[in-house]
Amino acid sequence: MMFEDLELNVIEDENACRLIERLMNMVEKLSTENRELKEENQRLRDEINRMKGEQGKPKNKGNRSKLPTRDHSSEAERKKTRPRHKRSKQAEIEIDREEVVKVDQETLPEDATFKGYVDVIVQDIQITSDNVRFRKEKYYSAA
Repeated sequence: MMFEDLELNVIEDENACRLIERLMNMVEKLSTENRELKEENQRLRDEINRMKGEQGKPKNKGNRSKLPTRDHSSEAERKKTRPRHKRSKQAEIEIDREEVVKVDQETLPEDATFKGYVDVIVQDIQITSDNVRFRKEKYYSAA
């Protein structure tokens, strides 16, 4: 404890000395109880994690001599669970027909200029394939 270097016999007031001694005993008791509750709380958390199928907090064994260690790597497991990058499948889609979607030009500002098309591929499931490329007009306005 931090009170080990405290000398109560140098305190002249007997009541103050007894009060300080009782307070120190209470602090030590509460500190011990707090440490025990923290340990129990960690044990309960570990048990909950084990019941969920997770691992608990590892027990720290402290410094040990340098014994030859075996490889406990889980590299193979990490490679199995590593997310894979998916490539676009749109390049593989066979387009059956194209449709141009016109914009009602009356709804556009006067200074809007045509900037080309934006391709959107919509797949529909039918007895026959019906993959449509819509050519949507695209306009730009500074306003």
